[in-house]
Formats: sequence, structure tokens, C-alpha cells
Amino acid sequence: MNRNQSAGILERLERHSSPRGDIQLQKRGQHFEIISNGTFLMATYNGASERLLVQAALDCCENPAQVLIGGLGVGFSLAEALRDDRVERATVVEIEEAVLAWNRSYLIELNHNALYDPRAEAIHADLIEWLAGCARLFDVICLDIDNGPDWMVYEENGALYNNSGLTLLGSRLNPGGVVSFWSASSAPDFEARLREFFPSVQRMTVDQQKGEPDYIYLAKKE
Repeated sequence: MNRNQSAGILERLERHSSPRGDIQLQKRGQHFEIISNGTFLMATYNGASERLLVQAALDCCENPAQVLIGGLGVGFSLAEALRDDRVERATVVEIEEAVLAWNRSYLIELNHNALYDPRAEAIHADLIEWLAGCARLFDVICLDIDNGPDWMVYEENGALYNNSGLTLLGSRLNPGGVVSFWSASSAPDFEARLREFFPSVQRMTVDQQKGEPDYIYLAKKE
């Protein structure tokens, strides 16, 4: 997710309804934007923080063979995971079917055909429900769900950031595994909660042209 604004004529490309409301893909100049119920979610302006979400987690893990990405967005995070030759499988779970379709069409050049990489696995599901019913373990989990723990478009996503959510995420990590979280704002209470569940926690920032920087929270399991 990236909040920089870009000049250009606005062109609405597609709009769809889902159980969570309306989701829209639009183009502003040369850039694409995804809007949910009138709220800005993500765009293709920069992508530095989406890439750092993955890159920092991979760098922190000794053997990041199995990677899980929560939230496909415009595909920057998945593409970044696939750039690392150590990654054997990158599984992305995306709740919006339209977002999956847009990554295979409008956004395909920007994400470098990421969904068609033989190491990529795309799952159309609610991440929280999928994790709860999943027995697989991962070396790295990268979460770009909503706008972060303190700024949510969908209140249901709060379950990822509370005590039960962090317990669930920790149970799906291999020893020495790493989980990273994207946030559109500083989340000191969430950072403190992370430190209760993980022995090693880092906070990183990515400056934006306007407003507050993007934040990445990184936590490592023993």
C-alpha cells in the first residue's frame, strides 16, 4: 500500500461488489489505484514499503524457503519474494477475487507476471479463516492486510493483530521464522504487544512524499 498522490486524469477501469462492499480499480496518469468503499487502499506509485515488507523479512530469516503473503495488493510484495532464489514457494492469500483478476491483467507487467511464476501459489480466501484451518508451517509470513493495526477499512481484520491473532501467526512459523506487518501509521501499542509474543521485534520506516511514513514491523520467533 502506498499513499503518494500522482497527477493525471482519473480513469475508472472496473468496479465490483463483494460481501465487504465495493472495490474499484482506477488509473491516474500512468499509475493504478485500488479503492475500497471509497477508501484508498493501495497504488502503484512507488512500492518501496511493500517491497521492504518482504525483503526485510527474508533478510532476517536464515532459510526462507516457504513464504506466506497475506494480501496481494498490486503484486509488488509477491514479486519481491520471487526475486529471492532461496524461496521455494510463495503462497499469497487474497480475499478479493477482483484483485487476483487485476493482477493477471491490468497489473501483470508491473508485478512481472508474479502469479504465473511456478513457485507462486494464489489462494482466494479470507486469511484469518485460512490460517485457522491450515496445518502448514512457513519460514516467513508477510502481512499487508488493510491499512495496518490502527487504521482498518474492515474491522474484521483486527483479529490478525490481537493476542489470538499473534498466537495463531506464531503457531504457523517454523523455529527461527519471521513475520512482518505493513502499517500506514505508527502503532506503538501493537509494537508493545508484539514484544510480548516474540523475542525480537524491529520497526522500520519508509518516508513518503506527503504525510506520515509507512511502517514495517518485523518479529522473529525463537
